[in-house]
Amino acid sequence: MASISWILLVCCTMLGAGGGFFFKRSSDPTVSAYRALLLGLLCYGSAALINIYVLTLLPYSVVFPLTSITYIWTMLLSYYVLKEHINMRQIAGVGLLVLGAACLVL
Repeated sequence: MASISWILLVCCTMLGAGGGFFFKRSSDPTVSAYRALLLGLLCYGSAALINIYVLTLLPYSVVFPLTSITYIWTMLLSYYVLKEHINMRQIAGVGLLVLGAACLVL
């Protein structure tokens, strides 16, 4: 049961990043705004429900810091899908967030 909680936590962070991605897409005039907005709401809503369930399996002091993994997925989506420029300072910032979360959890 412990491994499924970690898998669900990673899925939660991916859905959270997906929600932000679709909200960004909904602001693009060349994209169907309503569809992107609906997908964003679906991703965020699913992430919230999964997060609530994971909180029943793992301590809050573990789950909440590890939601910073969302920033990794957000950066990857920004770079590979939205073709945004990512600089070293941003990479270092996300790295420090993840390192800090790891320190809290381990």
